[in-house]
Amino acid sequence: MTQELIQLPSNLPVPQDDGACNHLQNLALPPITLKATNQHNVSLANIQGWLVIYCYPMTGQPNKALPAGWDSIPGARGCTPQACAFRDHHQTLTALNAQVFGLSTQPTDYQEEAANRLHLPYSLLSDHQFQFTNALQLPTFEVEGIRLNKRVTLIAFNSVIQHFFYPVFPPDKNADVVINWLTLHG
Repeated sequence: MTQELIQLPSNLPVPQDDGACNHLQNLALPPITLKATNQHNVSLANIQGWLVIYCYPMTGQPNKALPAGWDSIPGARGCTPQACAFRDHHQTLTALNAQVFGLSTQPTDYQEEAANRLHLPYSLLSDHQFQFTNALQLPTFEVEGIRLNKRVTLIAFNSVIQHFFYPVFPPDKNADVVINWLTLHG
């Protein structure tokens, strides 16, 4: 695994809260089926109990350039460190009775490479047709003609969003923040 995907530069711009997620509190998760990296189809609306869904723009791949100016886009950089943090804290989240999923608009085969390379103990979900993103009106941005999710983490219980974190920064600390919230509210 290459260090440039794991290490966050110290001078990343901090994303500002533009209010794009204020409508999410208490919304029901949409009954949309998404393909997972474990080869199953998942409808998040059908999962009972605590659910953590971290939505991210895209994971980088070793020896492939990120989009031009990626580090200058507030909130874009850090998908691999975020995924690794949820991986490293997976047992704690499981002990808190929470299921974890990562969600991006990348196709499943792209996500499978990342899930295997990073040894993720949870599935990544592909919303490549933007059904989940559009249904919840999740914030997106565009780079090099590609539409991507902004980074937001949803915490749901019995398919209803109880809390969200937006903007998420720094992304490598997101799992810690989620654990703290679930410890207090779960």
